[in-house]
Amino acid sequence: MAKLVEKRMVVHDPRVAAAIMGNYDEHLAILEDEVGVRVVMRNGDLILFGTEEQVTEGQEVIRQLEAFYLERRDLTPADVKYIINSVRVGQQAGLAALAREVILTTPRGKPVRPKTLGQQQYVRAMSEKDVVFAIGPAGTGKTYLAVVMAVRALRNKEVSRLILTRPAVEAGEKLGFLPGDLQEKVDPYLRPLYDSLFDVLGVENTRRYLERHIIEIAPLAYMRGRTLEDAFIILDEAQNTTPEQMKMFLTRLGFGSQAVVTGDITQVDLPRGQASGLIEAEQILSGIDGIGFVYLTGADTVRHALVIKIVEAYERAGGSKEE
Repeated sequence: MAKLVEKRMVVHDPRVAAAIMGNYDEHLAILEDEVGVRVVMRNGDLILFGTEEQVTEGQEVIRQLEAFYLERRDLTPADVKYIINSVRVGQQAGLAALAREVILTTPRGKPVRPKTLGQQQYVRAMSEKDVVFAIGPAGTGKTYLAVVMAVRALRNKEVSRLILTRPAVEAGEKLGFLPGDLQEKVDPYLRPLYDSLFDVLGVENTRRYLERHIIEIAPLAYMRGRTLEDAFIILDEAQNTTPEQMKMFLTRLGFGSQAVVTGDITQVDLPRGQASGLIEAEQILSGIDGIGFVYLTGADTVRHALVIKIVEAYERAGGSKEE
């Protein structure tokens, strides 16, 4: 049986200690569950109990939690879990820079930040490359961060308009069964793009930009035959494009424009036997200067904790099938 040890950690600021502990000690409960170390507050200090290995890991996690809180002045259970995982895989060196980074502030005063190192890499790729492919599962911020960067480029006058598009449906004839005109029929397929814009820009600003055609949201078919200059262009759900559609989209890029392509290659809804344009583009375009590929994983999922577990379970199942 491993020998149990006890170590004391001094936290000089009571507010920092309170943040590390969390509401009703929920952060300490996460630490105990994930690392196995027991942490209690005694005379203003944190006392760690466990094996030498557990206590050493717990001390490093607490140091990172303190540094993260001092940079961001906020600490959530999701942050605690991510910091624990980062320490476990030896990636804690970038956490302080991650805590400092703010992409933009929404009209409601909400700072928008990358929440994981993978998301930070994605944001940097969008800052450096003219074309970026973001590939990863649901909840990793692929679409949302692309919209955030597009809005920032518009605010900074780096582009004069935003164009957001996605494949509307699996087969065009199915639109006929939906009520309304063509715009009303395709709007449900574009709703996630509206939701992201509403969160980043606000509802009124988004509507004003749409009316003035500064922002355009349209099905991918509307891109055919156009050359898009001085624009930030986002292609969402790109795993459901055909190779012909992907080539058509990428060749729309004009002077002063930037394109971000997002998709999840594990969720292709194309008819059986139809190749995915995203998968083909990944094979054909890798290594071309000016084009970046960013791969997000379950570790970058920032949704409900159960979503993270679901994504990880599917990733494990996918790996088993390949083997």
